[in-house]
Amino acid sequence: MDRPALTDKDQFPTEAIIFSHLGAARRLWIEFFAAIHADHADFSEEWRYYNDGKCWLMKATRKKKTIFWLAVLPGAFRITFYFTDKAQAAILASRIADDLKYQFASGNKMNKIRGLTIVFRDENQLADVQALIAIKLSQK
Repeated sequence: MDRPALTDKDQFPTEAIIFSHLGAARRLWIEFFAAIHADHADFSEEWRYYNDGKCWLMKATRKKKTIFWLAVLPGAFRITFYFTDKAQAAILASRIADDLKYQFASGNKMNKIRGLTIVFRDENQLADVQALIAIKLSQK
C-alpha cells in the first residue's frame, strides 16, 4: 500500500501543503470535495495526527458516525471505509467496481469490521465512493 505523504507532526495539512503532494491529482481532490459538499453538506471533516501510523488523516463524519478516513499520498489520495458484515449484501449488490467487491469479501476482519480502500487516481472512482457513502449512511 502507498505510504502517506503527510508525516510531519508539526505541519498541519493546509490546502497548499496537500496540493503540493497531490500534483496532477489536485483536480480529482477538487472534484471529489465539490461532490461531497454538494451532496452531504452536513458532513464534518477533521484532520488529526495519529502517532500509530505517523501521519495526518482526515476523518469525515455525519453527527457522531464516521463515514470514511482519508490519507494524502504522493500523487493521489486514499479513502477507506469500514463496514460490518451487515453491509456485505448491500456492497455485493451495488454498482461499485468488482475489484472493490472482491477487496471487501476477501478482506481481513479487524474485530467485527472490514476495510474497503480506494486510491483516487481517476474520476471514475467518484461513483464508487458515492455508492459506498450511501451504503454507509444506510447502515445503523
